[in-house]
Amino acid sequence: MTEQKRLSPGDQAPAFTLPDSEGKPVSLSDYLGRSVVVYFYPAASTPGCTKQACDFRDSIGELATAGYDVVGISPDKPEKLARFAAAEGLNFPLLSDVDRAVLTEWGAYGEKQNYGRTVMGVIRSTFLVGPDGRVVKAMYNVRATGHVAKLLRELPA
Repeated sequence: MTEQKRLSPGDQAPAFTLPDSEGKPVSLSDYLGRSVVVYFYPAASTPGCTKQACDFRDSIGELATAGYDVVGISPDKPEKLARFAAAEGLNFPLLSDVDRAVLTEWGAYGEKQNYGRTVMGVIRSTFLVGPDGRVVKAMYNVRATGHVAKLLRELPA
């Protein structure tokens, strides 16, 4: 297995500017001065990713109260993200990283195990980024189900 880049607490979060579901550019720097949950998921409208996105949607109030915005990133095209957001009533930006450059830079794309085989793909990952743009928490290979509840329990005070 090749060594993949992984982010750790204290690292500067890699900058990005990606189109959202409406094609408008969204940058990590837009969130400077605020805390943000940046999560990477394999594909819009798949069962696990839908469950995870709906968990974020349903928890957005608690996350906002704790001072966190939420941004989801996948390799899907903006049009697919727009359909996904509309179908599920998502209330946070979904960003499109079709060339997987941001996914790779954050360590969320690479070799992973899928049904016992090593494949290249999106590694379901969640990051808490502080107001200073530094990684507060980096979680790789998270589960789609129950992850947001666990995240809420572990948010730094």
